[in-house]
Amino acid sequence: MGIFERFLSVWVGLGMLIGIGFGTLFPELFSTLAEIQYAQINLIIAVLIWLMIYPMMMQVDFTSIRNIHQRPKGLIITVVVNWLIKPFTMALLAMLFIRYLFGPWISPELGDQYIAGMILLGIAPCTAMVFVWSQLTKGDANYTLVQVSINDLIMVVAFAPLAAFLLGVTDVFVPWDTLLLSVSLFVVVPLAAGVLTRHLIHNQVKLDKLSAALKPLSIIGLVGTVILLFGFQAQTILDNPVDIFLIAVPLLIQTYLIFAVTYWWMKKWKQPHCIAAPGAMIGASNFFELAVAVAISLFGTYSGAALATIVGVLVEVPVMLTLVAYANRTRQQFA
Repeated sequence: MGIFERFLSVWVGLGMLIGIGFGTLFPELFSTLAEIQYAQINLIIAVLIWLMIYPMMMQVDFTSIRNIHQRPKGLIITVVVNWLIKPFTMALLAMLFIRYLFGPWISPELGDQYIAGMILLGIAPCTAMVFVWSQLTKGDANYTLVQVSINDLIMVVAFAPLAAFLLGVTDVFVPWDTLLLSVSLFVVVPLAAGVLTRHLIHNQVKLDKLSAALKPLSIIGLVGTVILLFGFQAQTILDNPVDIFLIAVPLLIQTYLIFAVTYWWMKKWKQPHCIAAPGAMIGASNFFELAVAVAISLFGTYSGAALATIVGVLVEVPVMLTLVAYANRTRQQFA
């Protein structure tokens, strides 16, 4: 393990501080960078995430994918947790903490919007960053791709009805441009690049060497993403520290809870670690681009719901790194 991987948490922590510091000192620069987006997806961050995902996509072998139906248990767990458990635990935790435990510090109107934003996060399982978490836990690239793809297909038909039901509204606008562009940028394009690379190289040893050579760039892409995310929201963090903390508490509990449920279930069903760890990461992390886009369309750019989804963005990377570390420490339990 190189210096980049060994001290990854340190680099991310420094990235958070640098992002807040630079975002405060150079707000115009970060405002300009934030505007380089399409369909609520920042194109600079998209390139950085693509840089992180590409090395893993080089490991995808379509001949192995054909046999994944012979190992259905990991897929079943992923689907059940993400669509029949996670949305409802998020709604319950949001109401418990925001409406009751933190009620004295939050107005009812603002609290309802915070709850709505958290619910939107809860019904949007991760599409992009899970490939990074899978790579960091030595996940099965083929199986992770199938897990993410199935979740994306379900999201197309289930996101709007679940959001309407849990939010208590009759009409939820699904930003199809955000959904489709994200799937294209974070799944289709890097997968095609990985397949092309495998086709051109034809040698697994050389592929492994190339993947190892690109790993520092992958870590740089992750830290760069953190710097930009915290830089974009630097003023929001400084202006709303108490509310951000209050929103973060149920989001943190939800993340660890969903990871624990999925990881335990994977172990109970005797799934290998290379399937269990990425499967638990999919539910624990969120498709925050979609959640932010829907929150803005339903409640407005400066609403409490939009702020709640942004807090989800801010806490995700550092929290997921703790889960990556835990998954790596407990690898032997799945042997």
